[in-house]
Amino acid sequence: MGATEAGSFVGGSAAMRLARLGDSASREVRKGVYAALDLGTNNCRLLVARPIRDAGSESFRIIDAFSRIVRLGEGLAQSGRLSEAAISRTIDALLVCRDKMAARDVSRARLIATEACRAAENGGEFVARVREQTGLELEIISRETEARLAAAGCAALADTAAKSVLLFDIGGGSSEIVWLSPGRAEKEGQPDGQVRHWTSLQLGVVTLAEKFGGAEVSFKQFTAMTELVVSELQHFLARSAQEERCGRFHLLGTSGTVTTLAGVHLNLARYDRRRVDGLWMSHAEIDTVMNRLRGMSYSERARNACIGPDRADLVLAGCAILEGIRRCFPSERIRIADRGLREGMLLELMRADKSFA
Repeated sequence: MGATEAGSFVGGSAAMRLARLGDSASREVRKGVYAALDLGTNNCRLLVARPIRDAGSESFRIIDAFSRIVRLGEGLAQSGRLSEAAISRTIDALLVCRDKMAARDVSRARLIATEACRAAENGGEFVARVREQTGLELEIISRETEARLAAAGCAALADTAAKSVLLFDIGGGSSEIVWLSPGRAEKEGQPDGQVRHWTSLQLGVVTLAEKFGGAEVSFKQFTAMTELVVSELQHFLARSAQEERCGRFHLLGTSGTVTTLAGVHLNLARYDRRRVDGLWMSHAEIDTVMNRLRGMSYSERARNACIGPDRADLVLAGCAILEGIRRCFPSERIRIADRGLREGMLLELMRADKSFA
């Protein structure tokens, strides 16, 4: 489903006005408030923003945000279904999102659900229940759409002088890998970067942690997780083998895993997006911080301000996924992105409405 087909929320007093929005309201939409919601296997995240032009480029100003770890996919790998406890947690978070969108008078929104809802036997039932209890219309997107939105949200951070960049998004239930050619995209006027190849691994921090363990991870367990990721990447590695690389080739990572690594690397007493988003880290710096994390106990990770108890049992699974990516695609540097699907959705909605014209 493309940006022009994006859903909107239909709950509360704003519902009737939103339902009436159509072509005749395009002027209002162009000046309006936009929202993007990403419901993943682990997190529920919302951004509300207004379009702006920043030094001549297409951008937006965030006016509200929300993020909560809901673990919608908890136990999914074993049961094949979303559990009642996970559904209840998630609906509570979605009610907060609904109220925030109504309070901000959102005129256009896209609300997506990813791997947990794709994989669950009762994913469709869950979407219907969300509609009934919250008025929110979730859209279960394909893996291809997820990869494209990640590229749309993050490609601005790619080195435009690089012939190739490997973008990855480590999620709770899946991980998207995208091969970009930013230099070519810049010449051809494609602002999101040219996607040459993409794949989606059905491996994420929640699924790996549940399979191999997350609270206490031995050297053997970490190695097994890494080797599984390397194995799953072989087909994509073969497909991208002919792509041209240069000395400026680098990795571009978006996810809680890489932003956590960056925060721990910077020794932040409190996570600070302004210091993390766009940060360059060297191969050696990534090695150092991953070894530091692997040397921590579960309680030490839980006490770290950039990890916390909600991520303490997942961060090493994320490190194993990153290590597998690094082994398949060696690079001397990685750029950290605290942006992704939501930013990609916002830009697509705003461009579809010609908000930047």
